[in-house]
Amino acid sequence: MKKWMYLIAPAIMMAGFMVVYFSYVEKAHAKEAAQKAAIEQEKKAAEEKKRLAEAKAREDAKKRQDERDEEERKKAKEKADKQAADDKKVRDATNEFLAKGKAAEEKGSQLQTQLENLRKEKDRLSRETFDIAKQVELARIARRNAELEIQRMTEMIARRASDSSMTRPPAVPPAPAKAQ
Repeated sequence: MKKWMYLIAPAIMMAGFMVVYFSYVEKAHAKEAAQKAAIEQEKKAAEEKKRLAEAKAREDAKKRQDERDEEERKKAKEKADKQAADDKKVRDATNEFLAKGKAAEEKGSQLQTQLENLRKEKDRLSRETFDIAKQVELARIARRNAELEIQRMTEMIARRASDSSMTRPPAVPPAPAKAQ
């Protein structure tokens, strides 16, 4: 009997082990399945959370991008408006200075014409003054010539008169007349 004991005891132990093993395996499989389900559920929850976070991140990124785009559009519009205002200022200033330049050119032309007229008037007045001075000098010369002629005539008459016997007094004075 001892030989069979060597086979029976391990067989009973093995049968007991098998009972315990299969009951444990079922529990382990159930536990493992529950764990896998829990892990799977956690993975799904994590993936869902991740998907929601990504969706939120995409939404936030899109919102920030839209805000940046809107801000860039505003800046570009402000820059374009400022550039347009500066261009308008430059155009207005250019037109203003061109108008002032044209007015100054017209006034310069008028002043040039006026200056030319004044120079002609000055030349005419100078010529007229010269002509009048010439006439005055000619009148003075004529007057001197006339005075010289009068002096010459007077001297000639005085010489003739002095040479004439009528103008000489008698050498003896006439006797006074007797009174009657």
